Amino acid sequence: AHSITQSSWAEAYYRQQRAKGCSYQATLRALAFKWIRIVYRCWKTSTVYDEKTYLLALTRRGSTLVEAPMEALSS
Repeated sequence: AHSITQSSWAEAYYRQQRAKGCSYQATLRALAFKWIRIVYRCWKTSTVYDEKTYLLALTRRGSTLVEAPMEALSS
């Protein structure tokens, strides 16, 4: 739940899930699953999590979770 206040994409994902009618608990489980996938990938590739890198990946995939202009991220 802490990442919702610290990460723009996590907050957007939380709001998206709640808007779909998911309960608070189901939304947190879904968000936790996303984090597990991210952490697992970082572990497998021996890389440190970087918010900018993840946001750029979301943008490349056309995700609706990215709201910030990409110019701000590339600097």
